[in-house]
Amino acid sequence: MTPLRPTLSRLGAHIGPLGTSDWRRISQRQVNLFAEATDDHQWIHVDRTRAAEGPYGTTIAHGFLTLSLLSALSAEVLEVSGVAQAVNHRVDRVRFRAPVPVGAKLRASVRLLSVRPRPRGFTEVVISVAIELEDGRIACTAEQSTLYLDGGPADGGE
Repeated sequence: MTPLRPTLSRLGAHIGPLGTSDWRRISQRQVNLFAEATDDHQWIHVDRTRAAEGPYGTTIAHGFLTLSLLSALSAEVLEVSGVAQAVNHRVDRVRFRAPVPVGAKLRASVRLLSVRPRPRGFTEVVISVAIELEDGRIACTAEQSTLYLDGGPADGGE
């Protein structure tokens, strides 16, 4: 998918649904690397044999791994042009709604909620993201706030 690329000054015209990212498959390697990085080696994530006998019949991704994909997946939908700086500000209303089995595909549906000026020349942009599985279930929902500092005129291809 080609992301929407408005400038900050034009972003407010896009309040509402923005689109969906491409599908992304979750691999056991990703889950294992996430377990190493976070020191979370719970068997439901990393022990295929034990997980096969568990409640989901397979290993599942960490909820925080699913959440951590929010930025990358939403960037496939929205890329603000002409900014000098972007700062992750908040993640609110996070809900883990369904497990993500290893091997499953997921994507993000993104909605622009608000664009408002903030102190020191920043603009706060809030998006709502639903990470869905290919079977239609919603795995995770969240609202993400990013602070952008305008970098001046840009090619803002909308």
